Order: sequence, then structure tokens, then C-alpha cells
Amino acid sequence: MTFNRVELRVLGALIEKEIATPEGYPLSLNSLVNACNQRSSRDPVMELAEEEVRQALHSLEDMGLTAVVRDSRVAKYEHRVRTVWNLRRDETAVLCLLFLRGPQTPGELRSRADRLYSFDDLEAVQSTLERLASRPAISADESAGAGNTGPLVVVLPRQPGSREARWAHLLGGPVAVVSGESGSARIHSIDGLGASEPVQGASISARLLELEAEVAELREKVASLEARFTEVERSTDRTIPE
Repeated sequence: MTFNRVELRVLGALIEKEIATPEGYPLSLNSLVNACNQRSSRDPVMELAEEEVRQALHSLEDMGLTAVVRDSRVAKYEHRVRTVWNLRRDETAVLCLLFLRGPQTPGELRSRADRLYSFDDLEAVQSTLERLASRPAISADESAGAGNTGPLVVVLPRQPGSREARWAHLLGGPVAVVSGESGSARIHSIDGLGASEPVQGASISARLLELEAEVAELREKVASLEARFTEVERSTDRTIPE
């Protein structure tokens, strides 16, 4: 099950508004367009037209992930992500943030989740991410059910100078991480609006690149310690009388 960038933005906006501003939920089409296009707490910022959001709603409704509420003169929309995908509240909050703001570290997720879910510490965020990443893979016979998603997130290589690795959702298609000339990581995904570069072995590649970065850092530390040890030896030799 993969979604394009508009569908993901619609789902993220509906989840966010349900939790953060329940008094205004479900959302009218106009309110949903504004939520999708708001400039705060969004990466990237988008400028979606009403028709784009309407088409995304139709697609999501066909999959059972959104529904129309008809108890007022204006049609309003709600999501059904938690029920369909069998998510806990902490898992829903993490996915919402990844839908709206792209790949993030556990620390970023914890600080940005305040209005959606209160995590006790970074270990709680990490535990949530690991549960989402370890959901059982699905077979061809099971694939017809919307609730059968398999892993929902993947860890990305730690960027140079960063203490934490970032995590990305997998609902926009497989994620491939390609090391650029500068050593930084570029992320590619297939979002239904045109594929980027070919994607292969996402989670394995991400883990290998992360391990390579860790090995390089350890080598630098060992070299630094050897240099300091050599300097201490020389200093000691100079102070010992003959």
C-alpha cells in the first residue's frame, strides 16, 4: 500500500487536527485545504488546490482510510487510520509527524509531538519506532486487506555530525538512501506522482550505511586516542631523569 504526496498530506492533516484541535474536527474541505497548505509544522510547504485534495479524499475513502460525515449542511471529513491499521495513539502521533514533516530523529519527534502525544523520554519514542518498523511483512494472499501494511517506518543512516539517526515512513513507497559526493545522504521514494531513482533494498542499505558511518567515527576516535597516548609517552620520557 503506497500513497502519493497529496494523500499523505491529507492523512497527516486530518490526524493532526483530530488530536490537536478536536473542537474543529471533522474538517470541511476548505478547512482541510488550509490545514494541508499551512506554513508552520510542514516540510515541505505545499500549495494544494481544492480539486487535488478532493481527489485524494476520494482515493483514501475507497481504501477505507477517510469517511464523509453528513450530519451538517457542509460535508466534513475524518480519518480512520487508527482503526484500519490497528495503531496505538503513540504510533499514530509518530506517523502523523513523519507524514507532515518528513524524516526526523527520535529527539525531533519527541519535541514536536507535544500536542499529539506526550512521550516520557527518548526511549519511549525509540520503542514506538521499533514497533512500527517490525510489523510483520505481508504475503500475497494477505495483501488485499487495507490493514495489512507490513513495516511502516525505516531507520536512515546517521548524517555526519549528527548524534541520532533519522527515521522515515514507508507509505510513500520504498525508501532508498544514496550517499552523495559530499558524504550526506539523499532520500528517494516513489510517491505515486512519478518515480525518482530506482529503489532497492531500502532497510538493508540504510543499516549498512549507518554501520559504515559508525565505523568511520570509531576509527577517528581511535586515531585521536593513539595520538594523545603517543604525546603522553613523549611527555613522560622527557620528565624521567637519566
